[in-house]
Amino acid sequence: MNLESLTGQIKKWGRELGFQQVAVTDTDLSAYRSKLTEWLAAGRHGEMSYMAQNVDKRLDPALLEADTCRIIVARMNYRPPADDPIAVLKNPDKGYVSRYALGRDYHKVVRRRLALLARRIDDAAVNVEGRYRAFTDSAPVLEKALAEKAGLGWIGKHTLLLNREAGSWFFLGEIYTNLPLPADETTADNACGNCRACMTVCPTQAIVAPNQLDARRCISYLTIEHRGSIPKALRAPMGNRIFGCDDCQLYCPWNREAANTPEADFTPRHGLDQARLLDLFRWTEAEFLERTQGSAIRRISFQQWQRNLAVALGNSSPCPEVLAALERRLDEASALVREHLEWAIERLKGRRDSGTAS
Repeated sequence: MNLESLTGQIKKWGRELGFQQVAVTDTDLSAYRSKLTEWLAAGRHGEMSYMAQNVDKRLDPALLEADTCRIIVARMNYRPPADDPIAVLKNPDKGYVSRYALGRDYHKVVRRRLALLARRIDDAAVNVEGRYRAFTDSAPVLEKALAEKAGLGWIGKHTLLLNREAGSWFFLGEIYTNLPLPADETTADNACGNCRACMTVCPTQAIVAPNQLDARRCISYLTIEHRGSIPKALRAPMGNRIFGCDDCQLYCPWNREAANTPEADFTPRHGLDQARLLDLFRWTEAEFLERTQGSAIRRISFQQWQRNLAVALGNSSPCPEVLAALERRLDEASALVREHLEWAIERLKGRRDSGTAS
């Protein structure tokens, strides 16, 4: 079997399956060990205890999947043709949902395509006992490190992978295999230069230094991974962001020319690219479960959804309709949600009485 020819076929099949780029890398992640261990030691992963588990498997793919010697890395663009995101952020009465979560859950889309790609490889690799295991943000895998090694881009100051053509609006997926495919060269140099746009624009100053993110201050972490009370000092800076945050991407120069995705699955559902906060807050739990079915938003509970919306409404226009909606919810709310409702009510009344909008 000609492995070089097979690798070319793999890249061709990947493009046919909707990936914009496919590359191959080896399993040596030793260069990333110190950064990962130092980040964990500083506690910057917050409540994401899973990040501190299976560290050896993250750094040595063969420990996660036996006999792995190569990783096929693929990227799929996800930027949807949605309402102007910056306009939504500037409207305090609308809710901002991270662009990746507006359509179908990317885990389902990317994993299925990777499985199809693995099947094609297996069919082509005759007389070889090939092993293939696909991942997309679903196991202890250092996705960005592997993609950087494979030449798909460089890890920017905001700690996201950047590509000259696609910016950072893409998902990553991997196939671990025991086939000794020829590895691609790491060709993407760090092209952030002196730019600090992502660091400057971060609402909560979560990018504490170039390439250093403190998840405990990150709005994506606070609205999704964090289960408890949101620190009071970070509530006002959260603005109207109710699920995730894209500011470091929206203001990155490398994203100015990034193309929209051709994937219909990533098209916004239920008007979530421009929904009114008050309309979302009025959803019942049954409506929340129905309207987020098959969406990445289902990563959070209805209680977290209400908590996030309470904070956003506290940062919205101090009008009687909003105050009344918040007060009506107090009696039935859990202790966690009630705390944030009370904060929002107090904040709105204070702004109303002072005649300010900030």
